[in-house]
Amino acid sequence: MKKTSNFENGLIWFGAGVSIAEIITGTYFAPLGFKKGFMAMLVGHIIGAVLLYMAGIIGGRTEKSAMETVKMSFGQKGGLFFALLNVLQLVGWTAIMIYDGAISTSHVFSTGHIIWALVIGLLILLWIKIGLSNLGKLNTVSMSLLFILTIVLSFKVFKGISFNSQAAADAMSFGLAIELAVAMPLSWLPLISDYTREAEDPRGATLTSTVIYTLVSMWMYVIGMGMALLTNESDIAMIMVKSGLGLAAMIIIILSTVTTTFLDAYSAGISAESLSKKVDGQKIGIIVTIIGTIGAIIFPMDDITDFLYLIGSVFAPMIAIQIADYFILKKDVTGTDIYYKNMVIWLIGFIANRVFLKMDLLIGSTISCIVVVIIVKVLAEKLIKD
Repeated sequence: MKKTSNFENGLIWFGAGVSIAEIITGTYFAPLGFKKGFMAMLVGHIIGAVLLYMAGIIGGRTEKSAMETVKMSFGQKGGLFFALLNVLQLVGWTAIMIYDGAISTSHVFSTGHIIWALVIGLLILLWIKIGLSNLGKLNTVSMSLLFILTIVLSFKVFKGISFNSQAAADAMSFGLAIELAVAMPLSWLPLISDYTREAEDPRGATLTSTVIYTLVSMWMYVIGMGMALLTNESDIAMIMVKSGLGLAAMIIIILSTVTTTFLDAYSAGISAESLSKKVDGQKIGIIVTIIGTIGAIIFPMDDITDFLYLIGSVFAPMIAIQIADYFILKKDVTGTDIYYKNMVIWLIGFIANRVFLKMDLLIGSTISCIVVVIIVKVLAEKLIKD
């Protein structure tokens, strides 16, 4: 298997970060005002980055895919449960990303979104067909173009923005804003090892991937918030049209959607491979893309906040258990069918996260959930024998 360089991994995660979905999510922070919204983004992304790095290190060191590393804590069949949840998450993300890209492009050109959903879907299929290890030059060109265009977009957005805007009366709380910022990195947790396992330098590739993704994700969130504050609109396409970007707007929207959604579909295939050795990951990626395209055509997906919160509830306690097992307890239960102790602790963590969301804690529910799960996990290992 061809090993990937730190640079190639950086390009992959730059493409993951430059996303219409991330820009749209950033618009939700506008009612907080720029300073408070930025602080919530920063805190959330720092939490998410630490978790993303730890997940990537586990996969990089063990040379296992993300869902194979989950089996180290939950057993063979226990890991299948999370692989299935991850495939479902990635089907959802594929549909959401294609929908966002198609709707935004249709607004730029005043056309229906169906044709653009098909165009984006076909381009994602092309990316999958080329394959991760052969995307080198294509990714370099794509990312260079995206980088230039997003710089142009940034100047357009921040030219007249007020950085002293105050929070609106109907603004979400600071804690819930943190959760929206954490949610994006958390959604990539079950994917990062799919790439770090193939790196020449696992530690360097994980650090590069985490830092680049976090910085670019923050950039996208801030662009989204800035656009909403500047224009009182949340539709990125309308902002770009009013800014006179035209063709550049179309390129940003389509290219960023393809480079991000490719990772979702590709990793859905990798996760599906952990369900059965007979599964062909590339074929599953193609099927996920087709399903996502059909979903984007049929279903409206304008508000994804509940989806993001649910992702946090599922994967925050999962990674907390993995962190405790790998870094603290040095425990590996890959040889078991289902490690019930960890499944019960995960369920406790899932419920705790949902409760913490309703309590609206200042530091957010994710970090609270992770602390609780790690404490419960360590105590359970000491007090309850296998």
